[in-house]
Amino acid sequence: MRLHGKVAIVTGGAHGMGEAEARLFAREGASVVVADILPEFGAAVAADICADGGTALFHRIDVTQEAEWQALIAATLAAYGRIDVLVNNAGISGSTVGDPDGIEGWNRLIAVNQTSVFLGTKLAAAEMIKTGGGSIINISSINGFVGSDAGHPGYHASKGAVRIYSKAAAVRYGPHGVRVNSVHPGYLPPMLNGTNANARAVAAAQTPMRRIGVPMDVAYGVLYLASDEASFVTGSELVIDGGWLAQ
Repeated sequence: MRLHGKVAIVTGGAHGMGEAEARLFAREGASVVVADILPEFGAAVAADICADGGTALFHRIDVTQEAEWQALIAATLAAYGRIDVLVNNAGISGSTVGDPDGIEGWNRLIAVNQTSVFLGTKLAAAEMIKTGGGSIINISSINGFVGSDAGHPGYHASKGAVRIYSKAAAVRYGPHGVRVNSVHPGYLPPMLNGTNANARAVAAAQTPMRRIGVPMDVAYGVLYLASDEASFVTGSELVIDGGWLAQ
């Protein structure tokens, strides 16, 4: 019960890492708001959490829109009265936008992966300050540290921005008791899916732990940062990549 009595919002909570985080948070005692643009899947996750004895609700959000963030914050406060944890997990990969030189793809990646983090952080922090503090965890990537010739450069740009923005936010909100950290996962599904049958084997071979990650590998790291055990941790980067960046 490491999050007993806390209220947590998890964006992108309908599947993948976000779903793992939402389920784990609920098991650890948090009241969870599963926020996602996919209502069918998100509502199912929230209902399943409740069926298992946890506390959760679903709220649909397009994380690129400030008005929808405001509605999410208001719904969370109406249901639970406070916000203690925000996980900015929602994001898209470079492969979803096609042409690596296309401005439309660039703008989409920046909006979903970067601007959404700014919107969620500033609005959640404002509420956390009213109740004495909280924890914001922004999901970046190993590609927030390094570049590559694969995928869209906008993905690297957006994830690098999340890394540095988290530090700036940590400095800004630290005096008010709000902690802000970034998490940098390595290769995980669904980043590696059936579109490339060899992708998982190649990624595993390139990773010192000789496997790709699973969503729960990341969820436990996020749980630590959300909990009071990390009460003196802010502006930090938690890399969860099986040693990939150590090479």
